Amino acid sequence: MKFILITGPQAVGKMTVGQELTKITNLKLLHNHMTIEVVTKIFDYSKEIYRKLNESFRTQIFEEFAESDQEGIIFTTTWNFDDQEEWDRIYGYIDIFKKYNSEIYIVELEADLETRLKRNKTENRLANKASKRNFEWSEKDLLKSAKKYRLNSRENEIKGYNYLRINNTNISAKDTAQMIKEKFKFHD
Repeated sequence: MKFILITGPQAVGKMTVGQELTKITNLKLLHNHMTIEVVTKIFDYSKEIYRKLNESFRTQIFEEFAESDQEGIIFTTTWNFDDQEEWDRIYGYIDIFKKYNSEIYIVELEADLETRLKRNKTENRLANKASKRNFEWSEKDLLKSAKKYRLNSRENEIKGYNYLRINNTNISAKDTAQMIKEKFKFHD
């Protein structure tokens, strides 16, 4: 069993890279908006019950998946590296898979702000993330998060796991996925 966490700031390409990686491996994809979009149809994004349910869904999915005979799962999410609760959240996911002796991989994507603002409006993003279709809100949220949070790690901050950092500003999602596959020797 493999647990592949793809992290990075909004619109860096996490979901799209994950989609491409599923095409060239036997891995499944749970991108963060697969749970977000379900819960936000019922509860406002800013409410505590939204966060509670969102985390509960993810945790239940991971626990069931970790026990399964599947080869592995890719999960995409942002990670505020200045917030201990975020570290606890991420390592909580990892701990679920560690209980089953899964291989853990962390892929961190980074791209410049201009590129991310363009990617924020791509057809694939909008097709998979209904909450991003409000361009005005989505762009404001991206810019606010870029100023407020540290969504990429410092050098050597992530330790103890198979780790890869890619600046994919000028690299396609398909090529980025291929780099991940080759680095970690994932098979078809």
